[in-house]
Amino acid sequence: MTTETTKEIPEAAAVPPPGAAPAKKVSQGHRRLLTRRDRITLGLMAGLPTLLHIALVWVTALASVALAFTTWDGIGFDSIKWVGLENFKELFSNNPQFWPAVQHNVIWFVVLIVIPTPLGLFLAVQLDKRIRFSRVYQTAFFLPVVMSMAVIGFVWQLIYNPDTGLINSVIGANEPGKYIDWIGDPDLNLWAILVAASWRHTGYMMILYLAGLKGVDPSLREASSLDGANEWQTFKNVIFPTLRPTNTVVLVVTIIEALRAFDLVFVFNKGAEGTELLSILVTNNIIGESSRIGYGSAIAVVLLLISLVVIIPYLVATFRKERRA
Repeated sequence: MTTETTKEIPEAAAVPPPGAAPAKKVSQGHRRLLTRRDRITLGLMAGLPTLLHIALVWVTALASVALAFTTWDGIGFDSIKWVGLENFKELFSNNPQFWPAVQHNVIWFVVLIVIPTPLGLFLAVQLDKRIRFSRVYQTAFFLPVVMSMAVIGFVWQLIYNPDTGLINSVIGANEPGKYIDWIGDPDLNLWAILVAASWRHTGYMMILYLAGLKGVDPSLREASSLDGANEWQTFKNVIFPTLRPTNTVVLVVTIIEALRAFDLVFVFNKGAEGTELLSILVTNNIIGESSRIGYGSAIAVVLLLISLVVIIPYLVATFRKERRA
């Protein structure tokens, strides 16, 4: 009796009471969540930045690659002439500034990876300990990153001034016969500019590593301390291996910074007298008096290839290690 009653209850509950309005059927199809106005708004918000990115980045990059095999003075498209590899042959054999520029870009990368990167990591580790006024220190170290490179160049020009500059005044080299020309001396100017670049790059690296340290699991530190490891052993064997993704970002950013270095050098002495860079050569040939757009594009293509040759193999190797892990 009980079993029959329980079986009849659901059936009876499914029948609506007499006189009640029939229940509306719930649509099982796709519900329209966005109105036409919403779709237009989202299309504009996503479409316009995408079109600008394609036009200003991809189209210009592909155009530079195509123009690298031509000669063009920038006046009318009718003057574009196909020359094949002639621009690259002239670049590698007849340009006395090319190989010094490549060497200076390599030096720029080595200095950034050897000096400001470890210093930024050191500052990040210290600030991650939640010391007093850590926010003030973060702001002070990160301030050069926020500033324009041109502004940084003007500031360091004042510091390197032979007569009234801070450095010459401190070491007593601001008197006649004792002047040290930090910008005009070809043996010193590149290193002087690299000091200014390292000053800015340190804050950049500090923020990147500080963000990576915030993502480290605190239980790893606790387990390491319980095992009797000191602070250095914990960092070397536990913390630093977990910063592998951050190290990848740091390396890529440093390579990009070294290859696109332009602002500081142009503000200091426009890339002359020992401070030649590939970016300076590109600018001088494209928008300079010579207006050799095809030749300047060839230098830009070489710069692009150098960056890809260095970055892509490292990223592929890093991603393979992460997948295996």
